[in-house]
Amino acid sequence: MTTSGPAPDGLRLAPFRGLRYVPERVGSLAAVTSPPYDVVVRPDGQRHLETADPHNVVRLILPHNPDPTSRHRQAATALARWQREGVLAPDPEPGLYVYEQRDGDHLQRGLIGVLRLTPPEERIVLPHEDVMPGPVADRAALMRATGANLEPLLLAYQGGESAAEIVDRTAGTEPLLATTTEDGIHHRLWSITDPGTLAAIDADLSPRQALIADGHHRWATYLRLQAEQSGPSPWDHGLVLLVDTAHYPLRVRAIHRVLPQLPVADAVEAARHAFRVTDVDGPLPVALDALAAAAAEGNAFLLAGDGRFRLLDRPDPLQIDRSVPHDQPREWRQLDATVLHSLLLDDIWRVPDVPEHISYLHTTESAVEQAERHGGTAVLMHPVDESVVRELARQGVTMPRKSTSFGPKPASGLVMRSLELG
Repeated sequence: MTTSGPAPDGLRLAPFRGLRYVPERVGSLAAVTSPPYDVVVRPDGQRHLETADPHNVVRLILPHNPDPTSRHRQAATALARWQREGVLAPDPEPGLYVYEQRDGDHLQRGLIGVLRLTPPEERIVLPHEDVMPGPVADRAALMRATGANLEPLLLAYQGGESAAEIVDRTAGTEPLLATTTEDGIHHRLWSITDPGTLAAIDADLSPRQALIADGHHRWATYLRLQAEQSGPSPWDHGLVLLVDTAHYPLRVRAIHRVLPQLPVADAVEAARHAFRVTDVDGPLPVALDALAAAAAEGNAFLLAGDGRFRLLDRPDPLQIDRSVPHDQPREWRQLDATVLHSLLLDDIWRVPDVPEHISYLHTTESAVEQAERHGGTAVLMHPVDESVVRELARQGVTMPRKSTSFGPKPASGLVMRSLELG
């Protein structure tokens, strides 16, 4: 994404000494990786990762302990111990990292580095979702305790040919690591340390801005920790993966809701007052096709959790007008997430947006399974188009939180940043 005018001091991505697993000290690189902390399905997925390898990075990003202070200290202790034991070791010199993910026929490449943090008013890094104070406080406490950025957030930008050519040329050489994770995604990583090459990347990035694709809470955490410092410090930069979507478009998927305390029958009956409700055939992929067809015509949702599927579509425009705030652009007012939260969750179902009442899951299968397990309702959504996300971000308008899921997301554990190393 280019800026609307000259911005010579835009994205500034600095090299760093990556902290990485030593392959000889772990069972396999795949066994020590994890999805980002907010994608791990807890508790089952967390337990699965913990048992995959005693050094799985989930023990750092999601340590087990009911007491927050003890939990964060536990992660810091593990991080320090793994470095002493040689399980983790820093690379010998600073570099930017080319990171490749291949998922079937989808190829994504980008640059991992530490990005100079800029205040929101400079409009260099554009958020598109709101954040909640609880997760920001938790991530901040974890980063303070560990003195580390344990997983990169994902930023999308549109650049020129120079950086793209460097990324692709580097990807034709021998990688630092290559592994295939349990989800079938192939990962490769390279390091760029040559000063001239780093300068060429910097020149390409410096007039540009980026959209936060994934990691809003971590970005807010970076800014909070930077604000706590009295002067220049390592907290002035944060670990990111920058993907040039002009060359490697991201996938955009929906994030689904599970309402564990709302039975499907109650949800369906209440929704009839504002939506057309239709029984649709399964299995799940067939029902999702019906959702996609309905979403092309307007707001639509698929309810599941009791072994059946119901499509909610054709909402009453008068009820939408009464429920949805009028202080935002038309594109925001028409978003499925806006209508879901304003009309269904707030006005019709009266479900508070707190963890015990709403869970956010990234796959339809896990959402349906969790709803069935708890006797609740899964609300499956259709993804919003990336152009809508980008346009709202350009206007400075944030979408309802957990509106989109960009990917593939970087695997946690392949490269970390210790602030002690710079």
